[in-house]
Amino acid sequence: MKPADSPGTDQPFLRTSDGDDTLSAWRFRRTHRALFRGVYVTAETRVTLRLLAEGALLLAEPSSYLSHHTAARLWGGVVPDNPDVHVTYPRMRAQCLGIAAHRAKARQHVVRWMGLPVTGPAQTFLDMSQVLGLVDLVVLGDSLVRKKRFTPDELVALAEKHRGPHSRLARRAARLVRAGVDSPMETRLRLLIVLAGLPEPEVDHRVHDDDGTLLRRYDLSYLPFRLIIEYDGRQHAESDEQWLSDIGRDEALDDEQIRRLVVVSRDIYSTPANTLARITRAMRRAGMPVPRLRHEWRRHFPSRSGDLALPA
Repeated sequence: MKPADSPGTDQPFLRTSDGDDTLSAWRFRRTHRALFRGVYVTAETRVTLRLLAEGALLLAEPSSYLSHHTAARLWGGVVPDNPDVHVTYPRMRAQCLGIAAHRAKARQHVVRWMGLPVTGPAQTFLDMSQVLGLVDLVVLGDSLVRKKRFTPDELVALAEKHRGPHSRLARRAARLVRAGVDSPMETRLRLLIVLAGLPEPEVDHRVHDDDGTLLRRYDLSYLPFRLIIEYDGRQHAESDEQWLSDIGRDEALDDEQIRRLVVVSRDIYSTPANTLARITRAMRRAGMPVPRLRHEWRRHFPSRSGDLALPA
């Protein structure tokens, strides 16, 4: 059977093997690859998220649309890895390996993006409250704000109107979303501080010279107490340009008597209790009032063996 679309293009197309003999099937498999059962592209076509999304929609009934993890990634949001293409169906749901099927709900906000039907950015955030925990949901919100898909205030307003399962989580996460967040790890560091009951730091404080030129930005800061807390990724160790920039910044901070506390990935994922101990110690040395720590951070940032115990 001939493919529904020309196999010479880079677009996915439907094809069945009905009527094929062994030789023609063998030839087809040498020149094409399967995205899903019955959906193919030419072998040289680069497989992207958009291509997979297009292929999944070929198997869907009319009025189906992309949602959840797939929609979040198409909008440029940061979500945990998920191998499936997520499609929401109005009635029937396809049973196909590689496609995660969802049932359509009333009043879903669906738009066209990159030529595809997809839940809008805020709708995607609300949908993801059903499958993500608090920290990952705020990471998604911060990343979508960074992509200018909505503002924190717009998201809060929409979340306040949201009803149904997990709406309380969606509202709380929306209220924790901030503008100016540079990375998911910066979000996680801020939430470790906030969920422990410590004062929330200022996000993305920028220092300019008299001409308005940006000199420095601080991830998280308590400038009235001359304390900043920053996440450093591997680029700070591997980039000579970044390393030289860090040296100049640290000298400027020394001149202004500002303490810079540096946090790396291990401090968040492996030893959050020790990290909170470092942060509270720096706060006290800076003259900040430090409240009694709450337990909530432990549910979202489990410590591994060897991490220091903190008082409640």
